[in-house]
Amino acid sequence: MTDERNSDAPEDGTIDMATANAVPAFDDERVAKLENELEEARQAVLYAQAETQNVRRRAEKEAADARTYAATAFARDILSVADNLTRALAAIPEDLRGDDKFKGLVTGLEATGREIESVFGRHGITKIETKGETLDPNRHQAMFEVPTADAAPGTVVQEIQSGYMIRDRLLRPALVGVAKAPDAN
Repeated sequence: MTDERNSDAPEDGTIDMATANAVPAFDDERVAKLENELEEARQAVLYAQAETQNVRRRAEKEAADARTYAATAFARDILSVADNLTRALAAIPEDLRGDDKFKGLVTGLEATGREIESVFGRHGITKIETKGETLDPNRHQAMFEVPTADAAPGTVVQEIQSGYMIRDRLLRPALVGVAKAPDAN
């Protein structure tokens, strides 16, 4: 076994009190430097905490948006099915609607249309109102102008294809015809 004593300590085991009570001398410049470093470290920690909180909030918002708008692509695809169903119903002449042979078919198609509208409503998909509205380029896409004195210029007078919103976002713009002042001849 070896003796691992401090070679600077006196042989008799006594402690030099002057050395034990010695406190490292700090000058004002060194204290100021350490205080500056401490303040910089505090600021860095505060910045890191704020950044972490911002990242967390952004992630929570993105997750909420993903849940809310996850069905957007699917909803766009289903809109074409709803459009075709509406066209099919509109194409059935009135005299055939009353015919006993077609009455069940017409009733079934109308019920399917109502069910699609109900499903859209449950998922926050709403139809954009167009006729009589002022053209809104955020919701309407003007396809042509109609010279008329019956409506103010810039007013939607005809709807070619319905537009839809999913909650507060545009799912599909409405394709519309817009009034313009009649040509003066």
